[in-house]
Amino acid sequence: MVVLIKTLQVILALSVLIVLHELGHFTFAKLFGIRVEKFFLFFDAGGFKLFSTKESKWFVRLFPKAARAETEYGIGWLPLGGYCKIAGMIDESMDLESLKQEPQPWEFRTHPAWQRLLVMCGGVLFNFISAILFFTCILGIRGESYIQNEGNAVYVNDLAYEMGFRTGDRILRYDDYVPQDFYALQADLARRDVHKATILRGTDTVEIYIDRARIGDVLSSPGMFDLAFPFVVDSIPPESPNLLTGLRRGDKVLAVDSVLTLYAQDAKARLAERASQRAVLTLERDGAETRVPVSVDSLGRIGVYMMLPGVQTRRYNALTVLPAGVRYTYTTIRDYLRDLRLVATPSTQAYKSVGSFIAIGQVFPSRWDWIRFLYLLGLLSVMLGVMNLLPIPGLDGGHILFTVYEMLTGRKPGDKFLSVAQMIGMVLLLLLMLLAFGNDIGRLIK
Repeated sequence: MVVLIKTLQVILALSVLIVLHELGHFTFAKLFGIRVEKFFLFFDAGGFKLFSTKESKWFVRLFPKAARAETEYGIGWLPLGGYCKIAGMIDESMDLESLKQEPQPWEFRTHPAWQRLLVMCGGVLFNFISAILFFTCILGIRGESYIQNEGNAVYVNDLAYEMGFRTGDRILRYDDYVPQDFYALQADLARRDVHKATILRGTDTVEIYIDRARIGDVLSSPGMFDLAFPFVVDSIPPESPNLLTGLRRGDKVLAVDSVLTLYAQDAKARLAERASQRAVLTLERDGAETRVPVSVDSLGRIGVYMMLPGVQTRRYNALTVLPAGVRYTYTTIRDYLRDLRLVATPSTQAYKSVGSFIAIGQVFPSRWDWIRFLYLLGLLSVMLGVMNLLPIPGLDGGHILFTVYEMLTGRKPGDKFLSVAQMIGMVLLLLLMLLAFGNDIGRLIK
């Protein structure tokens, strides 16, 4: 059931984003009087279609005028994207026969370069506008929650320890940048080309020099910096096996069976070792130490709720929520561009993190959550927009590059050149797709 829910979310999300992207091209083409022959979700490779407004008999019977309409709308069988077939343009369909005919005034190739440029930019523009709307909705409903970095300490994993960080450190700066969001510390370390981290260790200020050759490890090692905070009892639910053991709100766990546990992670690890047994907690209560014996269940839990670190939440009103959505989208685009720079740098081995639909499916929750779904729509919309801006023939960025070249030089690339470039671009995209699938399969095997 979990796999089914995740699969349905991926299909729905990608369908929405593909339609929005192609709608951008469609809108500008129609605005300039350019004929759109097809508008398809997914590819109808080999001419096979799951649905067509011109060929599905039941639809034609219900709407006979659709068969004579200028544009055919449909759903293909190959779920690797979608396309908007614009008359007189070399695109994914590789339909070169129509280009052998005399140019017509409704065709893409007969319109001014600035109009063709806007048609090509329309998909990316709609992706970014959609991301702004998705993020604005989330910020308006729930605000923006984060744990501030200032005043909080890190709980490190093995990689962070090897790089020189220690549990309890407070990260003050990366070079000249002062991190604000605690849970962005690891991403900032990779994205910002950091060479030196300034930390507070106890009362001493320490500088750690970052080996950029380890950035590949940083990208593949989740949880470098967890939040270091003490295990403090918040409440004991009625069903807890330790309801009557004497635990109280505000009790701070100092040790489990006399083993020192400074942080919640230490206490949880020690309790896990005592699963299905009894343990003695050393507690700090009202400035004094006390000991309380407790029962530990088979999962290493004692049946209490912890006090969690304070979460900061920014709230937005009707006047401030849209600018906040624009800012959030801009930040997401900037961070994704930094991620792509890492992928393009072989020494970081970030290319190993490239994923396909399998990786996308893993980030969706196992239960339906509209807020989470909207957030992922916004994130994927940014990713789709940025990826399409890459100057690769076959993507919008390739078409934009050739059109800008034409506007600057006054020379339009020939149809033969464009068709060859389109083929090369499609091969490059296929290789990228194979890399993504290979990475996903490798991760599944591991």
